[in-house]
Amino acid sequence: MSVPFFSNAESFKRQWPLLSGKLDEIINQGLFTNGPVVKELEEELKVFTGAKHAIAVGNATEALMIMLKAAGIGPGDEVIVPSFTFFASASSIAHVGAVPVFCDIDPITYSLKTDQLESKISARTKAIMPVHLFTQMADMQAIRQIAEKHQLLVLEDSAEAISMFCDGVHAGLIGHAGVLSFFPTKTLGAIGDSGMILTNDDKIAKHARRLRIHGQDEGVSYIHHEVGYNSRMDDIQAAMLLVRLKYLQKEIAQRAYLARLYDKLLADLPEVQTPVIQKREDTVNPVYYVYLIEAKHRDELEAYLTGQGIGTEIYYPIPLHIQPCFLKLGYKKGSMPNAESACSRSIGLPLYPDLTEADVQKVSDAIHAFYHRRG
Repeated sequence: MSVPFFSNAESFKRQWPLLSGKLDEIINQGLFTNGPVVKELEEELKVFTGAKHAIAVGNATEALMIMLKAAGIGPGDEVIVPSFTFFASASSIAHVGAVPVFCDIDPITYSLKTDQLESKISARTKAIMPVHLFTQMADMQAIRQIAEKHQLLVLEDSAEAISMFCDGVHAGLIGHAGVLSFFPTKTLGAIGDSGMILTNDDKIAKHARRLRIHGQDEGVSYIHHEVGYNSRMDDIQAAMLLVRLKYLQKEIAQRAYLARLYDKLLADLPEVQTPVIQKREDTVNPVYYVYLIEAKHRDELEAYLTGQGIGTEIYYPIPLHIQPCFLKLGYKKGSMPNAESACSRSIGLPLYPDLTEADVQKVSDAIHAFYHRRG
């Protein structure tokens, strides 16, 4: 690919001197999993996010599962979740024995359509799981009001939302708990899988710490109070994240600059809808993790860009409510028009700190050329 969808090769080269020192420290200590460097990262992210508890785990999917179980979600419960999101948002609910109840999305933010939420609540509803996707947060003010009215938990899939704040509160801490993903392509990415649970709730935090290490209490080996998970973060991943955390705000600013450049270069194309930041009563800040456009003839555009050596990503080919594994829940095609429309039109363009202005120009030129060829 002449313009890959994601690459951090140049950043890695720049950051290697700091990382190599951390790796020497890990090797000398001989503690490679859930060790002192992981503890250091937990402390750093507590400060960064304002969380009372930051609990490192193996990946964000396990973070969701552990968060749900630690919050008391289990068999017989229902959790409301958007249909347009990554599979793990719903699969984590199923993995703890609960039932995902799918809701349509707002077409601007791609988050839960709040005016449909109450119609999804039943006697078995235990929690709402908003997902903060791509650039901006869900409407947490409205979601919290509905949750408080019906005495429901709010458990945030804030996997993509590092450094997003609402009225000064970091994503994942507006509800009862949330998660972060450090998958390599994320805004704050490791060099492998890893994740984090954020919460200000002492009970959820204590339970999550037990669940992440086979149901053991911390510091007490081989006594298992319940069947938990093997979900420990590697210290090597923690070391990478500690280094990259130092560059995070600069990289977020670069992502925003490149996003504005895309906005400008694609503004004259009626076939393309560029991202729109929703105006809110509360104070929120966008963070560009993915530059998502909606495009006419999306699949043909994807094939054309691939042919030009430009990487893209389809978010998401099929909405969750009609995924094969969830068909037994009884949802039909056409029941969630906004989610289904987004799945047919949305495509992510390259966006990462190592991307150059020339790369953005090349992507824009190729998109213009595609629509010019179609006439």
